[in-house]
Amino acid sequence: MDLGPIGGPNRAAYTGFASLAKLRLVRAKRACESTIEARKMKLTYFNLLAVVAMLSIGAGTAQAQEDKVKEAVDIATDAYVYGYSLVTTDVTRVQMTNVEKSSPSLTGPVNQFSNVPRYPPADYRGVSAPNADTLYSLAWLDLAEPQVFSHPNMGKRFHLFPMVDLWMTIFASPGTRTADGKAANYLLTGPGWKGDVPKGMKHIPVATRYMVILGRTYANGTAVDYKAANALQAQYKITPLASWGKPFTYKAPPVNPNPGISMTDKPQAVILAMGTEGYFNWLSKRMCDAAPAYAADAPALARFAKIGIEPCKPFELAKLDPAVQAALKDLPKTALDKIGANQKSMGEMVDGWLITKGLGVYGTDYMKRAVVAAFGWPANLQEDAVYPYTMVDSKGDKLTGANKYTVTFAKGQTPPVNGFWSITMYMIDQGWWFVPNPLNKFTVSPRNNLKANPDGSITLYFQNESPGKDKESNWLPAPKGEFIPMLRMYWPSEKAPSVLNGSWTPPKVMKVN
Repeated sequence: MDLGPIGGPNRAAYTGFASLAKLRLVRAKRACESTIEARKMKLTYFNLLAVVAMLSIGAGTAQAQEDKVKEAVDIATDAYVYGYSLVTTDVTRVQMTNVEKSSPSLTGPVNQFSNVPRYPPADYRGVSAPNADTLYSLAWLDLAEPQVFSHPNMGKRFHLFPMVDLWMTIFASPGTRTADGKAANYLLTGPGWKGDVPKGMKHIPVATRYMVILGRTYANGTAVDYKAANALQAQYKITPLASWGKPFTYKAPPVNPNPGISMTDKPQAVILAMGTEGYFNWLSKRMCDAAPAYAADAPALARFAKIGIEPCKPFELAKLDPAVQAALKDLPKTALDKIGANQKSMGEMVDGWLITKGLGVYGTDYMKRAVVAAFGWPANLQEDAVYPYTMVDSKGDKLTGANKYTVTFAKGQTPPVNGFWSITMYMIDQGWWFVPNPLNKFTVSPRNNLKANPDGSITLYFQNESPGKDKESNWLPAPKGEFIPMLRMYWPSEKAPSVLNGSWTPPKVMKVN
């Protein structure tokens, strides 16, 4: 618009237009300021959105990392439990066989028996919870070539030869329960063997290259019976199939001066000392060359492979995320603690007695297998032997020699077995050990000519001091401190009453003072 010259006759009109323009300018300024503020607010809003998004991404990443570490620890723990029976058995094999000659301590070169000629004395501190019913005969076999196990005619003497592979599975159990007692020869062959079985031999294929026979021969503890049992033990033989029927002289393999582990520490301590990486590498190597996994283990192995635990492949912690490496540093201890917390999986508690069942064959119950490896290696099939034990009386209080206790079997209700039974007394002192006593008596059983009560029941006495000369046949001497009585039932009855189906259970331990 042309406003013309300022002043003069058009001044009033000019002034009006100026006021209007000024007003519009103010409004435009305000609108502009409003737009800038809006833009600022919008920019701030989007910045906040970006920060929130970044924080969310960070939180998600942290959670994902935490989940990743947890998954790795869970897998590694399960793998540790899975392999514990194999590593324990293999470490035990190395410690027992890397010696020059056999000895009564159950050490000896492979493919040769070591025999225990007498029951251990009161001060024995070798294997925890020693036995005073049967004499042990042990042989580790290397089945790189087939071997033949032979025993003589055992007559009516109770005997048992459970055969255990490296996974701690009992795959055969020749003995009084399963055979007729006559002389026998068993051909034992490793994985993949093919060949002819000589006439008169029973062929038993073995899933692992190494295995152990832990024989037991009954003896009543007298000099005469020891002599008879020892004569049988001397005839337990291992012969290479290639030398069967030919003159054969055993030659022990050379001792390995550097077996890679302590030869004197307990297997559990040896395994802990391996650390995480050493443990899984031991496991990987054995699964590759001597103990292939069972077919049923395939799903577990696929899961373990996620963190690099595989047969025949070295396990390297350094290849894992640093956070995972740190989390697995104490795995041996935490895994063993978890195994220890599952000891009750070995059986069921009834009236204070822990009755172990289902041992020797574990399927995919890797935890139960690990518990037995850690606290009861190598166990027995329940059909051969069941060992209920207790630490408490009928009220749940700990058993101690400061008190006196009784266990009474009603008439006709002594432990139902086809073999024999006994109760062994153990004191607790960094292990379960025999109790020194004036009678040198560590067990009580029918071979003590137990005296019955007038009603036909039989009462046993668990106490530190003698219950009197007339009752000493039924007395099981206890220490002054805490103790554990263990009932051994060899070849338990399968039909009721039976400890196997729960139709018979040990009577409660009653405190009498």
